[in-house]
Amino acid sequence: MGKEESASYLSTGELSNVLNISMRTIRYYDQIGLVNPSKKSEGGKRYYSKEDILKLQKIILLKSLNLSLEDSRNILAEQSMSAILLAHQSLLSEEMERLTNSLKHTQTLINLLDLKEILQWEDLISLVANAEKERDWNQYFSAEQQSHLKSQLPKLESGDRITKRWINIIKRIEICLEHGVSPASMEGQLILEDVDILSEETFGDDSELIEAFWEVRKSPEASAELGLYPISPAIIDFLEKAAKKEHSPN
Repeated sequence: MGKEESASYLSTGELSNVLNISMRTIRYYDQIGLVNPSKKSEGGKRYYSKEDILKLQKIILLKSLNLSLEDSRNILAEQSMSAILLAHQSLLSEEMERLTNSLKHTQTLINLLDLKEILQWEDLISLVANAEKERDWNQYFSAEQQSHLKSQLPKLESGDRITKRWINIIKRIEICLEHGVSPASMEGQLILEDVDILSEETFGDDSELIEAFWEVRKSPEASAELGLYPISPAIIDFLEKAAKKEHSPN
């Protein structure tokens, strides 16, 4: 190859430097017939033309879109580029949904760890199993109530402030129980007041919905059936005793 002719070609090493791609990758693309050099020297040295370089740049671009090498090959061959990209878009959407669910599961475990301090493998197994179960809310709530709950109800899979505040209330009650603090105490009444404030933020002034939801939360079976975080009977009892104190005559 003459000097003038070789000036219009790049060797594998030169191409690697120009495109910031490894020589090993360039050789691999050659081996699988994806991007072949236009010329080879008698000693086997590979030289890439401007057209070869452009083709390799296209491969790098398609790879950045997470397209497989086979899909990239088809696109370069101009075989239904639109159909391939639409199929790839669908795969990306599925991947996004999978990642979103993984993020929700992870946030749930973070919140569970915040509540329980120690997390067991059983919690993770139960979480994954329960996520796949169908929930029948119809026997407990009307369609209108379900709509409100789905949009407003705090979820363990959420990292928002209101969920954190509910978690903190549960932890405060657990501390009271651990130290023998009475529901009738000032701390117990302040906790009840915070519960009332959060309930109003969550349920509005719908007393019927509040009562219906509270009945569900008092039942471990109903709570488990709806996939709600289980609240211990001791916590329920603490809040009910605090409410009785609030409404009792001085």
